[in-house]
Amino acid sequence: MGTSVQVTPLCGVYSENPLSYLVSIDGFNFLVDCGWNDHFDPSLLEPLSRVASTIDAVLLSYPDTMHLGALPYAMKQFGLSAPVYATEPVYRLGLLTMYDHYLSRKQVSEFDLFTLDDIDAAFQNVTRLTYSQNYHLSDKGEGIVIAPHVAGHLLGGTVWKITKDGEDVIYAVDFNHRKERHLNGTVLESFIRPAVLITDAYNALNNQPSRRQRDHEFLDAIMKTLRADGKVLLPVDTAGRVLELILILEQHWAQHHLTYPVFFLTYVSSSTIEFVKSFLEWMNDSIAKSFEHTRDNAFLLKHVSLLINKSELEKVPEGPKIVLASMASLEAGFSHDIFAEWATDPKNLVLFTERGQFGTLARMLQADPAPKAVKITLSQRVPLVGEELAAYEEEQKRKKEETLKASLVKEEEVNTGSNPNLSDPMVIDSRETHTLSDGAAASGGYKDILIDGFVPPSTSVAPMFPFFENSAAWDDFGEVINPDDYMIKEENMEQASMQGPGDLNGKLEEGSASLMLDTTPSKVVSTELTVQVKCSLVYMDFEGRSDGRSIKSILAHVAPLKLVLVHGSAEATEHLKQHCLKHVCPHVYAPQIGETIDVTSDLCAYKVQLSEKLMSNVLFKKLGDYEIAWVDAEVGKTESGMLSLLPFSASAPPHKSVLVGDIKMSDFKQFLANKGIQAEFSGGALRCGEFVTLRKVGDPSQKGGGAGSQQIVIEGPLSEEYYKIRDYLYSQFYLL
Repeated sequence: MGTSVQVTPLCGVYSENPLSYLVSIDGFNFLVDCGWNDHFDPSLLEPLSRVASTIDAVLLSYPDTMHLGALPYAMKQFGLSAPVYATEPVYRLGLLTMYDHYLSRKQVSEFDLFTLDDIDAAFQNVTRLTYSQNYHLSDKGEGIVIAPHVAGHLLGGTVWKITKDGEDVIYAVDFNHRKERHLNGTVLESFIRPAVLITDAYNALNNQPSRRQRDHEFLDAIMKTLRADGKVLLPVDTAGRVLELILILEQHWAQHHLTYPVFFLTYVSSSTIEFVKSFLEWMNDSIAKSFEHTRDNAFLLKHVSLLINKSELEKVPEGPKIVLASMASLEAGFSHDIFAEWATDPKNLVLFTERGQFGTLARMLQADPAPKAVKITLSQRVPLVGEELAAYEEEQKRKKEETLKASLVKEEEVNTGSNPNLSDPMVIDSRETHTLSDGAAASGGYKDILIDGFVPPSTSVAPMFPFFENSAAWDDFGEVINPDDYMIKEENMEQASMQGPGDLNGKLEEGSASLMLDTTPSKVVSTELTVQVKCSLVYMDFEGRSDGRSIKSILAHVAPLKLVLVHGSAEATEHLKQHCLKHVCPHVYAPQIGETIDVTSDLCAYKVQLSEKLMSNVLFKKLGDYEIAWVDAEVGKTESGMLSLLPFSASAPPHKSVLVGDIKMSDFKQFLANKGIQAEFSGGALRCGEFVTLRKVGDPSQKGGGAGSQQIVIEGPLSEEYYKIRDYLYSQFYLL
């Protein structure tokens, strides 16, 4: 049998709930994504709580709450302590996203599910990887290789490839095949015939217009509102799809020399853009090349102003403006309060660029028809004054005194029970002295110890205070120095960089930092009101996900041996499942929450040992990142019983030549042009020169699925041109 693979959904199947899945590979448990919704509903995490202690590694795919929002809570409450793996943007922007959510809720409620320290502690465990980097796990995960690949959708977004014994398990959700202003499309299509593919059905029923049409409609709706003296609110995420929207507005404002003010308002907006400026290598090719040639950074914003406080927005003169504010769900954050203020004016526009999460205010407003009035709770944190402040201070004082008394009592009990010589203050136990010396050395210094009385009892040598002689070792060159005493350990540096909440290596703006560290006694004051929704409500799809048609095409091309569908409405999941059973592969699964499915490969894989005698006669040829060779051998067994490949006892039988590799006809057309041979596509074939035609035959969706499934046919009269083009074609492959 092949590598053992089991998949257990913990959240996010047959629904639009957050994503969290347990993937077990030969007994090694991966938690793939650890999402939470904007309600932060603990009941969604019950399946995760039952398996958290068994998890060996966590893989994060995107820097939003739907994919990593539960990580701090799970580590604090469930004992999740496994190492976490993510790309650098997912790590940095995910951290900022969690800060923004915490601060947004702390300002309007007594939010206590996790703290800033919990967020910092959770993200300290993250190992950052680059795209296509093969990371070899050790110990229990020996033999497993993980690698992140480009997914599109969000900056740093990841398609995870997990490899064991030559079999690939691919986790690809929320991917986007389209190239966008700041992101490349996914590389999912480059994976052919993986053993298992885990993907989502979220967009299976949706089809999208062209990017040009969508962008035109988006800008047209905004400009109409601004020209009518209205205001535009775009509820956005903290550090995800908002980056694409910012670039669209920035470029349009620059091209048309517009002066309407545009604001990006979150608690961490400045930090977000600062980090994004340094992530150009994670963006699309045009942004990276532009920076290489002209040093022009696409996120040096000239038309979008960054705000971290609503009071800054209130200082802006009245008039048409655009505000991109978090949160996209309108459940909390600046967007919630701004909506309550702007919704009553018919001239204003609230433009949603992503589907609201189920049960949120944004989802309610996106309904057709939209509600004419909604009930909203407006909350704010105000400092305590007068009697409330006095009562709070008295309570804090009482708690401190109780804590101090408890610590003193505990210390007294420990001292009384552990030291039998305590009654005689002059008795110095040599064992105790040695222990103190060791402890003092470990902490880097000595503590002053006062002993009363100067009359030596009969048991002591002399009355004196404890003294520890620090005898240093010396050699011919002087005092021996231990270099480790002067080295700053990498983990300590990590802790130092994360110690102050929100420090982020000094890149967090002062306003947010002061808000995080604010300990002024305060309370939350809430008022309920009914808001008449008179403004325009528009939804346009800027989620950055592949649509249903594209998903089906990509899955047919990848052609996995087994397919697991997750995350999507019941209708979308069932629709995609039936389509894939007919057109992709016969093994399609759509498990329920808590249901474990076994998707172990049906392939028979054996480990064999290559004998030294055999390998000494093998000639390898380099093919991309690999080296390949044709081997003729006999199967034998080693002394330990392991299968072994041995050289033929007689001469090896001849074999037909094998061409290894793949070729794109468009690339070969360019190659021939460089060699001076005119080539052009006609009727699905490539016409080379005057008489020779090349065409691919076979099923392209089965590429790599077996010998001869797709072939290149050369047609034309035998001539010098024919043989020249054939030689050029052979040169694109490796001959074994």
